[in-house]
Amino acid sequence: MSRNIKEVIDKPGPLDGILVVEYAVFHAGPGSGAILGDLGAEVIKIEGDIGDPMRHWQRMGKQSFESKKGGNPMFDFSNRNKKGIYLDIKSEKGRSVFERVLKKADVFITNLRQSTKLKLGIDYKSIHQINPRIIYSSVSGYGKKGPASDLGAYDPLGQARSGMMFLTDSDGPAPVQMAILDQSTAITNSHAIMTALYTRERDGIGQEVHNSLYSTALWLMHANLLLANLNRTVKDFVWVRSQNSPLRNNFLCKDEKWIVGTHHPVQKYWLKFCEVTGQKSLVEDPKFIDDEQRGENNEELTAIFDKVFRQKTQAEWVEIFTEAGLMFSPVQQVTDVLHDPQAVANDYVVDFDHPDFGRIKVPGYPIEFSTFSAGIRSASPKLGEHTEQVLRNMAFSEDEIRELKEDGTIQHTTRRGDHDSKHA
Repeated sequence: MSRNIKEVIDKPGPLDGILVVEYAVFHAGPGSGAILGDLGAEVIKIEGDIGDPMRHWQRMGKQSFESKKGGNPMFDFSNRNKKGIYLDIKSEKGRSVFERVLKKADVFITNLRQSTKLKLGIDYKSIHQINPRIIYSSVSGYGKKGPASDLGAYDPLGQARSGMMFLTDSDGPAPVQMAILDQSTAITNSHAIMTALYTRERDGIGQEVHNSLYSTALWLMHANLLLANLNRTVKDFVWVRSQNSPLRNNFLCKDEKWIVGTHHPVQKYWLKFCEVTGQKSLVEDPKFIDDEQRGENNEELTAIFDKVFRQKTQAEWVEIFTEAGLMFSPVQQVTDVLHDPQAVANDYVVDFDHPDFGRIKVPGYPIEFSTFSAGIRSASPKLGEHTEQVLRNMAFSEDEIRELKEDGTIQHTTRRGDHDSKHA
């Protein structure tokens, strides 16, 4: 285990002592549980049947996620820091076990459809009756009300309905290929849960919190929606290099690598920028004398600086701009980020000894606490890996556990081995 991960484990997290129970699939729901786990909460993931379908997602296009031991990084990212139990909550005995666990929980997370939650008896009313102090977190595709309230949804569908797909530089609508809504919804959901936990400490009552892929998408699109409201169009908000200032633009360098800058207000930095790029003569040119004139002539300016930036490498330009105090950044491939000294220095990327994938680099928790630690503490669980451990911690007797195993209400899977290593 790397030093960084060990430090996370050895120090308490800000949510130590909080027990989270999760009955959720894919990422928007489970991802919020993973974040709470980053912060030190104990997260119990309950699965039945074949488990979370994300376990079995092994390919996207030509990209394979499969490892030799059967795991995949998509599931692992969504389910780090969790204890996994296999439990048939549809059976009478399984329901009884489920309710015993829930009575000790602080938080319950689900992202199943409303009709499915009602069928399984895991809707807010049912869970509240079991534990009135619980924080019930529900994630949907499109919200609790309206004609689409019981429709399933995935990240690209939320991007589509929000207008986000038309903001990409493409001939037609195209999704942002980074699961942006899944992860953003996980973040907003964890924010809602922690807010509700705080109010419970203050007021002594539990409550339901709900968010959706669609609501998160619109929240992310706040600037775009405002412009659409004012201008009745968003066409001009699509990125076009030739229409943007050199101080808010990207350029190809001598070594075929890109660099991008963003400065506001442009006038404040225009002189310095022209000086360090060797183009001081442009400062007095009437065509570029102020923001209005430069805006009218950005296409010409872009062509000028396309040639200028070709004269030096990305690293050379980064050094020049850093020394000048100008805000330019190298445009990196994801593989570059893994070794970025800035990311490594701040533990934004840390080493992790994964039981399936070996030593890998993973994102560290993005927020630093002066007293507590936060980050990845363990890999995602095998299906039912911690069933017996969790039940023992919940004061189930060995006889109860043995009986539950014998009738198939629970299953336990060892860490070492494959999907066939279940003990029934």
